[in-house]
Amino acid sequence: MCRNNMCMCGSTPRLYNADPDPAKGSGTDDGCAARWIASVASNERTEFGDFQTPPSLARLVCGLLGRSGVSARSVLEPSCGEGVFLEEAARAFPEVVRFLGFDIQPHYVEASRHRMASLGRPVSAEVRLQDFFRVDCTELLRQLDEPLLVIGNPPWVTNSHLSRLGSRNVPEKANRDRLRGIDAVTGKSNFDVSQWMIDRLLESMRGRCGTLAVLCKTRVARAALTRAWRDGGPAEAAIYRVDAMLHFGAAVDACLLVCRFQSGAKSTRRCALYSDLNAVDPTGELGYEAGRLVQDPDRYCRVEHLAGGGPHRWRSGIKHDCARVLELRRDGTSYWNGLGQRVEVEDESLFPLLKGSRLARGLTEPDRWLVVPQLSVGADTSRLRDERPRTWNYLESHAERFDRRASTIYRGRSRFSIFGVGEYSFSAWKIAIAGFAKSLRFHKLGLCENRPIVLDDTCYFLPCSGEKEAELRLSLLNHPMAVSFFSCFVFWDMKRPVTAEILHQLDLERLGREVRDASRQCVVG
Repeated sequence: MCRNNMCMCGSTPRLYNADPDPAKGSGTDDGCAARWIASVASNERTEFGDFQTPPSLARLVCGLLGRSGVSARSVLEPSCGEGVFLEEAARAFPEVVRFLGFDIQPHYVEASRHRMASLGRPVSAEVRLQDFFRVDCTELLRQLDEPLLVIGNPPWVTNSHLSRLGSRNVPEKANRDRLRGIDAVTGKSNFDVSQWMIDRLLESMRGRCGTLAVLCKTRVARAALTRAWRDGGPAEAAIYRVDAMLHFGAAVDACLLVCRFQSGAKSTRRCALYSDLNAVDPTGELGYEAGRLVQDPDRYCRVEHLAGGGPHRWRSGIKHDCARVLELRRDGTSYWNGLGQRVEVEDESLFPLLKGSRLARGLTEPDRWLVVPQLSVGADTSRLRDERPRTWNYLESHAERFDRRASTIYRGRSRFSIFGVGEYSFSAWKIAIAGFAKSLRFHKLGLCENRPIVLDDTCYFLPCSGEKEAELRLSLLNHPMAVSFFSCFVFWDMKRPVTAEILHQLDLERLGREVRDASRQCVVG
């Protein structure tokens, strides 16, 4: 397999420069060559999500598994790299009769084989040069003696990042969570390669006797557990926090996910949370309730009567993906775009814009203006030519930028289309929260210079019929009962902790009745 300037056809990587860039030298300068080689190595690491496990961490993991009562007759590592986990598992579990590892990179396969051959005692170990994405996991595990131990550190990279690199080292694409509409073609369909591998392994281990123990991002572990619990899931599960900066030099919230399976055993649908790999007592618990992952299942049981959604529909802000053209700053009476150009458009095309980055900091005054080409999704933007000629001429002058928008949602649409826009976008009163918010604090928005405030697509809002309704909804959403309810679903380590899906879980009418009843009881008391 050859990629760019990296040839992997031999047992070790060979670097070559077929056409040196004269501006960077002839290719013989040692400093230039070293920088170039380092760049290629960095791309290689990025493409394969290559964070090799240090022996000290692998030793900690295997020690933890041994103390937890894990036993094994077969050990599988799907992406074994240098074989550190295979080696430490061989030391920790002497009863194992077969070790099996896979890796797509030849130099890692050779390193793993050498490591297992140097153990000092004979072991039945096989390391295959093979793409694990193409392996039939269920059939593979069927061939291994129980109890099984599937262990390792799958690639820490997303499928969309691999696509941007032009990599062929990607799993088969599918709408894995049966997403609908815009969610199926935007960021919500993105996923980590490690999650794809973990999902397959968890599915293949159902009905078997064994343990899955993998290092991964904490959000990947939660997503994989949620998916597994939908179909029954492991008998037991635990998540141990791992200091990724210490072990990998990566600023990532990481963990060890441990899932134990017993043939015929029902899942508790609970996952204990531990502060580190040496912790004895859990610090918390995850659970699966009413088809959703929740923090602190006991607390959820106390507030679950508030669930159910209701008629109120949360909306996301406007998605446009051409910010340097559409987002303007005002200086006196002049408007300037992100390209440093003075802009003249009709006033009817301009709306005060509040971005999620400001709202997340509790700032509710817009500092930009948005050129809005459509008032509803799918509207014909060519009408602007006659109705708002200055707006049309401005957009036309930047048409190529709009044409370069990468998202597939714009395909087959009018040239200057936007999304997440409708009558609701222009309601005079709104209750809003930023998806990036780090606290559950909702805000009331009114008019700005007699124009409705619009939000970007990192925000969520409830349109309100007037200020009185906005005040009522604001008081309910910031009520301790609502905060307690939402806290069951929000995970603050996520890039976007607050989502419309979470907000829709709360039935505001039920909450209103609950608050009124509590107030009456206080008065009577």
